Amino acid sequence: RGYWQAYQAVRESIGKVLRSDDPGSVVDDDHRIWYREMFGPSVTAGILKPADLAGYRNDRVHIRRSMHVPPSCEAVRDAMPALFDLLREETEPSVRVVLGHFIFVYIHPYMDGNGRMGRFLMNVMLAGGGYPWTVVPLEQRDTYMAALEDASVGQNIAPFADFLAGLVDAGLKGKPAPGLPFSNS
Repeated sequence: RGYWQAYQAVRESIGKVLRSDDPGSVVDDDHRIWYREMFGPSVTAGILKPADLAGYRNDRVHIRRSMHVPPSCEAVRDAMPALFDLLREETEPSVRVVLGHFIFVYIHPYMDGNGRMGRFLMNVMLAGGGYPWTVVPLEQRDTYMAALEDASVGQNIAPFADFLAGLVDAGLKGKPAPGLPFSNS
């Protein structure tokens, strides 16, 4: 339920991007809404406290099966505004797509949901450039994670950029891709 609610909020953000010309500001304004929508049902179920959804993480976070160590929670408070400044100032949509997604998950501002949030951010940036919604297929998850690891730890973003470009290119060519959740709504 939470993913569906967040997806609906992201669709609203895409509408804002299509009516304006500033996807960086839209993401800056709206990403907290996506996060609250995604994890709101966990609060309702008593799994999380409402305070867990307020702001960025206040503790260290570990990424399973990764050598990447995200910045300290103190550094997150400086890194996130810098990310949104970059997204506002960058004029090339493909650069906003790659760097927006990568830097968001590199910073890892939340205790959970950073990958999903990064992919939501990526799709808002894609929409801002006139590109289609893009899904990382489950059968390509290992390649996706390896490319992120290479960018984060190996300081080589090219495989990640190439991976995303391939997914977007396939979408532009009309190749079958995983469907959007409940896309008929």
